[in-house]
Amino acid sequence: METVKNILSILGMIGMPSLGCILGWLIKKVQTDKKIREQEIESREKEIVVLKKGVQAMLRSQMITEYNKWHEDRCYAPIWVKDNFENIWIQYETLGENGVMNKIHDKFMSLPTEFSNKNK
Repeated sequence: METVKNILSILGMIGMPSLGCILGWLIKKVQTDKKIREQEIESREKEIVVLKKGVQAMLRSQMITEYNKWHEDRCYAPIWVKDNFENIWIQYETLGENGVMNKIHDKFMSLPTEFSNKNK
């Protein structure tokens, strides 16, 4: 209660014109701060999109490398390699569009898990 009295006393001393100036300044400050926060959020959202695309590109590159190594060169893929490929695939797919990688994933996962002369 004492605080309210002090505030009212101060307001009475500075007068209404000063109060209007102070309120105008406060409103402008709040609006400026809000605009700055919105710009920061927009900037962070753009950074997140760029980072997601970059990570997705690296995962795609890794899967293509593994595909070429095991499918094209060796014609089989051990279970641990398939497990690793599937884990990469899940993370890649979670990031969004995957296009041609569906076919590569399916072909890779259909490889036999053991080497055989029949594989070549």
